[in-house]
Amino acid sequence: MKTTNIKSINPFKTWIACLLVVFLSGCSDFLDEKPNGILNEEEVQDPDKMVNAAYSALGNDHYDVPLSLWPYGTVRSDDAYKGGSGEQDIQVFHFFEVSSNITTEFAEVDKLWFQCYVAISRANSALRILNATDDSYTNKEERTAEARFLRGHFYFLLKILFKSIPYIDETVPIEDYPSISNVDLTNDESWAKIADDFKYAYDHLPAVQPETGRADKAAAAAYLAKTYLYKAYRQDNADRNEVTGINSSDLEKVLEYTEKVIGSRYGLELDFAFNFLPGEFENGKEAVFAVQYSQNDGTKFGRVNFSDLLSVPMKLGCCDFHKPSQSLVNAFKTKKGLPEFNDYNQSDFGPADKADPRLFHTVALPGMPYKYNTSLIYEENWNRNPATYGVYASLKENVDPSCDCFIPMVPFYANSKNRILIRFADVLLMRAEALIELKRQDEALALINQVRSRAKNSAGFIDYAKDQIEIASYIPGTNCTWTYDFAQQALRWERRLELSMEGGRFFDLVRWGIADQAMNSYYQVESSRRSYYSGATFIKNKHEYVPIPEQQIKFSKYLYKQNPGYGGN
Repeated sequence: MKTTNIKSINPFKTWIACLLVVFLSGCSDFLDEKPNGILNEEEVQDPDKMVNAAYSALGNDHYDVPLSLWPYGTVRSDDAYKGGSGEQDIQVFHFFEVSSNITTEFAEVDKLWFQCYVAISRANSALRILNATDDSYTNKEERTAEARFLRGHFYFLLKILFKSIPYIDETVPIEDYPSISNVDLTNDESWAKIADDFKYAYDHLPAVQPETGRADKAAAAAYLAKTYLYKAYRQDNADRNEVTGINSSDLEKVLEYTEKVIGSRYGLELDFAFNFLPGEFENGKEAVFAVQYSQNDGTKFGRVNFSDLLSVPMKLGCCDFHKPSQSLVNAFKTKKGLPEFNDYNQSDFGPADKADPRLFHTVALPGMPYKYNTSLIYEENWNRNPATYGVYASLKENVDPSCDCFIPMVPFYANSKNRILIRFADVLLMRAEALIELKRQDEALALINQVRSRAKNSAGFIDYAKDQIEIASYIPGTNCTWTYDFAQQALRWERRLELSMEGGRFFDLVRWGIADQAMNSYYQVESSRRSYYSGATFIKNKHEYVPIPEQQIKFSKYLYKQNPGYGGN
């Protein structure tokens, strides 16, 4: 099936795409320098434009500073290889892939920290102006909620990446910035600050926004639930990253706010594929919140997805990064419709194997149509370095090259398809996880089966794979014994399959406190497939988090404390 798209532009998205004014306020030395040709908040006092500037930060990234976090959330996990021409192609990402030679000096990490704090400064600038605006401005409450939602989003990214981060809101005077350390708050307290932003957003956002792309009440509820889910897995020892317990009160908050989303206008798409197609499929009922991209909007190339443009196979452009691992492909194998939990990785997936249909929506496999286009067959020679990185390519973030949304930026090829940040399926699985950890696993069964049933019904675009598709629901007493341990295993497997290649796998492993076990097991098996994994070792209480950039520690005059395992102050 071929898809084409000429994306329609709403006024909000057009403004975001054309926004040339950046609003920056200081945040220690890393935020207090005003670039040339940029207006500050004293020069521009329009609260709507200020909030729009904060929204635009969602897409203001670069292929080596991707806000989709694929190098940190997928390549750093057991789901993907870095890809590219070889190990030295963006070598920093290679070091994260193998958990070796990670230093505090990486420019890519420093730029990611900076990018997130620039976005936070935009939200804070908007909030300062909104706080100074009188109540005659009718959108004051709603715009304040949107700015706090966006601030919460970027603090969430920083939190899962770095753990120990300085928290600065709009009430902090600029002169006080140098006195704020990244360890002033405990781990739990900083999660609580992020939760406060999403709670305010939930309390003050409308159920439906008049302009597509703005956060609404359900988006805030979903993000609030996600924050409480991470907060629940306590890591309160500043010198260690071990999970010391799971807080039941936080899990109850996950249930409270996932229920709000389930009772909203959102739901599962009929077909899994709809979440990863452009044009009419975008902003569908499963897209609780998405980054809005566009084309034909008055800018040179359009507001395109720079985060993921490196994942395009070499046959179609450049540069064949973000490649599904053999471990991930094997994880989709099924036996009588259920995952092969214990034996999945003992042999590699092949034509004789049965698989969960989501495999064919997630991974480009040699000999099968690329992105559902039966006239375009993906072959091994599309790969840039198959000897090093294998023969699979990632599909979710890519588009059919016949689509008008596939945009040449030689040597790169980008696309304007939206990127979903929170899907309804994720909300269901967050709720199921909370129920299981509250020892209410029987209530989680229907939620997990709901996700699996949708997967089973997602064969319309992949008829060419029908002979290999096999998936079943969990039926206690028939094909499984639904104990706490089994339910936990099923939930964690379901998250891997449903959300694979979407940038979150590694953060799940850290949240569960099993990153060292999962990654060292992965390295041991994968070293026989990919020689560069030989000697790779994940060090517990170190590699769970990215080091605080040395440049930022210097800017803070060594007030910031380095994460465990990376030396420094």
